[in-house]
Amino acid sequence: MSQALRTLGSITDIPAAAWDGLANPAGSPFNPLVSHAFLRALEESGSAAAKTGWAPLHLVLEEDGAITGAAPCYLKSHSMGEYVFDHGWADAFQRAGGSYYPKLQVAVPFTPVTGPRLMAATPERRSRLAHGLVALTRQSGASSVHLTFLPEADWEALGGSGFLQRQDIQFHWHNNGYRTFDDFLASLSSNKRKNIRKERRAVADAGITFEHATGDDLREGHWDHFFACYMDTGSRKWGRPYLNRRFFSLLHETMRQHVLLVLVRRGGKLIAGAINFIGSETLYGRNWGCLEDHPFLHFEACYYQAIDFAIARGLKVVEAGAQGEHKLARGYLPVKTFSLHHFAHKGLAHAVADYLESERAAIDHDQEALAEHSPFRKETP
Repeated sequence: MSQALRTLGSITDIPAAAWDGLANPAGSPFNPLVSHAFLRALEESGSAAAKTGWAPLHLVLEEDGAITGAAPCYLKSHSMGEYVFDHGWADAFQRAGGSYYPKLQVAVPFTPVTGPRLMAATPERRSRLAHGLVALTRQSGASSVHLTFLPEADWEALGGSGFLQRQDIQFHWHNNGYRTFDDFLASLSSNKRKNIRKERRAVADAGITFEHATGDDLREGHWDHFFACYMDTGSRKWGRPYLNRRFFSLLHETMRQHVLLVLVRRGGKLIAGAINFIGSETLYGRNWGCLEDHPFLHFEACYYQAIDFAIARGLKVVEAGAQGEHKLARGYLPVKTFSLHHFAHKGLAHAVADYLESERAAIDHDQEALAEHSPFRKETP
């Protein structure tokens, strides 16, 4: 059997069926954010492209001419849009006379969602991809390769084999068989339950209403509204939002059945919106924006409406994005995320290894401390 690794400069160079068969194999939970259509929308829109610092350099494993493994990889000239922060490493290395950029990023651009990064059916093939990424680091002149938001099993398997292990914390909501939002509230402690009801009532009293649009109910006009909200809020929060208008039109064309758009109105006027992606078990909350500021509107549009939808659809989990300890009081519990990092420069690798050892201990402590402040009643399983 012949076996080879090669790189491709566009997701369109890989047949969609081959990619999706590896990213979302039969029998596994479907994750729309690693699908060929999602990555294609990012790349074809120019949101993830060489000019934005995300040059596609996908690695594929071929056996007898068939693609049996793949890794979504990008050659990067900065550290933005990743949600696993390495700015300090870059600054320190460059002060010491090194060149941190370009680097390789194995990830879904602008998407802090756990999913397969070494996409292959067997551990042997995943290991082959991982070592191929190390070789690609040398061949491309990159300083390092970073696999972010990958499954814990791959993190455990590759830790210590030339890769440094890193952890962080997100907050996810879990559906414990709730039939209604009130069922969920009943599982919370009294003060947390009262606070959520207070927040939802304040939004309703402001005359704000919500609509869930998905699939063929979505219209280009909805995307015009959402993009205006996204640009307004994103420009104030980040300075330069990552996604362009073309990206949302491509989503509409290819995967609108996997999109939930929460549309927010006051007095019949659209004032805010939140985009979510629908998996087979999980609702992935991604971006939001508003044209009017109202107390608690963000919590309602992004957290409570997502819970409502997940309960109605029987979904098991809501992932509400990166960071945010404020989510804990609203029923979202701490969950670890995982990343792997390899550095070509041994001195940088040693320095980062020392840092990560202490950081992992701090993350473990933080998770324990957060768990002690669970919003749920003590008798709730």
